[in-house]
Amino acid sequence: MRATLTIDDALMRDLRRAAESSGLSLEELVNRALRAGLGSLERPPRRRRYGARVFAMGNPIVDLDKALRLAGDLEDEEIRASATGGGS
Repeated sequence: MRATLTIDDALMRDLRRAAESSGLSLEELVNRALRAGLGSLERPPRRRRYGARVFAMGNPIVDLDKALRLAGDLEDEEIRASATGGGS
């Protein structure tokens, strides 16, 4: 079957170069590329599993059960220090 398509100039250069280097005709190369492209459209892309790296950090030096209170205390200390001119 014949069809008329408008192909971007840069893409056409790449197609001709690929056809020449593979020894295929331009028509055969385009047909193979379209078949491969259609095949990938039919299958959803394969998703890579997400994996987080885990590191042993030892025992905490502060009680993490009260981490929000600790953060608040540190923030209050910093505000007091900057208000009295002894900021860090």
